[in-house]
Amino acid sequence: MIQQIDYSVIAVPLVLALVAGLVLMLDAFLPGGGRTRTGLGLVSLAGVVVALGFVVAQAVRGDGARATFCVPDSLATAAGPGSEPACSFVVDRFTLIFAGLVLVAGVVVVLMSMTQLAGGGIPAGEWYFLLLCTLVGAVTLPASRDLIMLVVALELVSLPVFALTALKRYDGRSSEAAVKLFLVSVVSTAVMLFGVSLLYGIAGTVYLSRLASVFSGKAPAPGVGAQETYSSLLAAGHGLPGVVTVGLVLVVAGFAFKIAVVPFHAWAADVYQGAPIPVAALLSVISKAAGFAGLILVLVTALPGQASTWSPIIAVVAALTMTVGNLLAMRQRSAVRLLAWSSVAQSGYILAPLAVTAQTGAMTAASSLTVGAGAAGAAGTAGDVAGAIGASVAYLVIYAAMNLGAFAVVMLMSRTTARNELDDYRGLAFRSPVAAIALAFCLICLAGLPPGLAGLFAKVVVFREIIEGGAGWLAVVMAVNTVIGLYYYVVWTARLFTPAEPAPSGVRRALPAAWVAVGIAVVVALLFSVAPQLVLGMTSLSASG
Repeated sequence: MIQQIDYSVIAVPLVLALVAGLVLMLDAFLPGGGRTRTGLGLVSLAGVVVALGFVVAQAVRGDGARATFCVPDSLATAAGPGSEPACSFVVDRFTLIFAGLVLVAGVVVVLMSMTQLAGGGIPAGEWYFLLLCTLVGAVTLPASRDLIMLVVALELVSLPVFALTALKRYDGRSSEAAVKLFLVSVVSTAVMLFGVSLLYGIAGTVYLSRLASVFSGKAPAPGVGAQETYSSLLAAGHGLPGVVTVGLVLVVAGFAFKIAVVPFHAWAADVYQGAPIPVAALLSVISKAAGFAGLILVLVTALPGQASTWSPIIAVVAALTMTVGNLLAMRQRSAVRLLAWSSVAQSGYILAPLAVTAQTGAMTAASSLTVGAGAAGAAGTAGDVAGAIGASVAYLVIYAAMNLGAFAVVMLMSRTTARNELDDYRGLAFRSPVAAIALAFCLICLAGLPPGLAGLFAKVVVFREIIEGGAGWLAVVMAVNTVIGLYYYVVWTARLFTPAEPAPSGVRRALPAAWVAVGIAVVVALLFSVAPQLVLGMTSLSASG
């Protein structure tokens, strides 16, 4: 079989992969020193910007979903009449939104990295190579439309982060964080692969569109005998065996590890605190976005027919995640650990709208995220499901801007304070007014208070989708947790403007790249606060793609 490859479709990950190789080659042949570190950072930044340009070009082109790595119908597993082509890589609106989010966040992380590496001690070539490899996986994952590519892309996001965390040599906390992250990731991958194998064993295919046909009862399941019936408590919908439920739960658990939701959240604070701050920012935004993209694809594209099984699980996990994250964040004295638990709580908010897709008709949602999404049928129910997905994505996009801004300012402070605790921020407005105002705005946005209207709009959109989906109890839990979250965000903000004893050091020694990173994140968050319709319109995934 000769498979045709459309290189324009895979241009974004291809550019990032080529630049990663270039960075590694340049590092091998250029002399060490400050100029080389800066040059490698600029090459990496240029590669991310070029990749972002391809994303913008693909979005402006607006010619619908484009696919490559497609299997001819004669070789693909039959999925019934009118089934979609079996393709492994699809660029549609969903893919472009996540790719754009990842790459804009990548620009900020590269700028933060240039500041982190300026002092030496961390090999710049390896750092930028691993960072670009993570971005390759993060932009590939939302385009993946089969289980194998999903797992490979997710591991490409995860594996380089181990090394990035440990590159801060002779640092005990960094080494401990790397080991913890490695162990958690290995366990989550094993759990996920076991679940994937069970789903494949029943459906006989790895393509998400074909999985949807089998698990929604539209096509026969090759792994199930024609005369077999199942009446166990674990029995799945559409007459499928209980092993489908087991596989579904294992796959969800694997993704839950990656996005740090309860009860798979314990690693987050220690890893964030031990890792270099640019890596912590990467974990909180880029890695989390990739994990949510994969989870949405599996649940809504591959398993919409099993929504009655996974929807209650997602609802309970979302409620527990936002509650545990906020309660633990209240007890923190370290700035990075507070942002870590805050990130866990935010994952609960992002997850909540997905829990109501069963009530709004997840069976039709696959048309929003697969090839051929331009069909006009099922517009009503699919639109409701697309609204729930769009609410999660919109919250994730807004959260990314706010959180990156906070991490960028925290990194500025880390250059002048040894422990980087909340008390170190007391009186920051008198030492560095710009940094204090930037951090205060990001924290107010995360709290959802004016003038940080971006966070408020994001929470309102999620509330609306939850209530319209009929999960009133989940809306109450989210309202209570929003009030809890106000406490630690407002307390940290108040410290910034509380007079303190004069400190001998400030944030004046930070490199310009760090200030550019702060500026990009704050400007984007401010733009979302002034014109929220930009992100809400951009993330409104509908049946028309």
